[in-house]
Amino acid sequence: MEYAAPETTKAAVSLLAKAKGSAYVLAGGSDLLVRMRGGFVEPDLVVDIKRIKAMREVKKTASGYTIGAAVSCAELGENKALAKAWPGVVEAANLIGSKQIQGRCTMAGNMCNASPAADSVPALVAAGAKAVIQGPKGKRLVPVEQVAIGPGKTSLKKGELVEALALPARKPRSGDAYLRFIPRTEMDIAVVSAGVNVTIDAKGVITEARVALGAVAPTVLLVAAAAKAIIGTKLDDAALEKLGEAASAACRPIDDKRGTVEFRVKVAAVLAKRAAKIAYKRAGGK
Repeated sequence: MEYAAPETTKAAVSLLAKAKGSAYVLAGGSDLLVRMRGGFVEPDLVVDIKRIKAMREVKKTASGYTIGAAVSCAELGENKALAKAWPGVVEAANLIGSKQIQGRCTMAGNMCNASPAADSVPALVAAGAKAVIQGPKGKRLVPVEQVAIGPGKTSLKKGELVEALALPARKPRSGDAYLRFIPRTEMDIAVVSAGVNVTIDAKGVITEARVALGAVAPTVLLVAAAAKAIIGTKLDDAALEKLGEAASAACRPIDDKRGTVEFRVKVAAVLAKRAAKIAYKRAGGK
């Protein structure tokens, strides 16, 4: 196995494009190293991106925030401006693993691991975040919900890697939230999760919404019908009921030792409604 630690994105892309055999990107390593130790993958090349300056920064711009692919979740939790603008996204990132893992894991890595139960992904999808992907043919922006195409599989092509995650500028009177259900109190994998992002007008009526569900399908779901159910409302009981129904209807879960199909379908509605209430309150709704 070869190990490389390039200092520029261009160099990293070149290494990945020219690699013979299997090549993997190392950001925090909290997923990759576990898979390597378990014998699930045997990389011919590991490209460590932590020395690339552009991937170690969180930048605020006129168009929003850019979060480098190698920025740890612990660093995100300490960024007060980001936490104020996108509390749901930061909260989701801070639910990944233990305190020790937090110092290493990254949202980009969490996304590229392509687990249906990834904590940060539903929150990113609800936020309308995009992945900044660099490759041999240049840069492209891809909505986060289009990065994973199945469990453990992404839409990235040979030689491509995620350089950063781009969050849009926060609109006035907006709020987001992320909730999950886990059997334990912490350090567990989501059985069901929900991310909700809303914008309201001066009267408290929801004008925009995005609802995402995790761990209820092969990939995280962006549920347009759930968003439509609450747009034009003040999130009254009738709107919440329709939101829950749409969330449940979108689910395509499996039975496993962590939860049944029936349980996941029911809890998806519960979490979507609860997350919507929190997002609405954060947006200034009453």
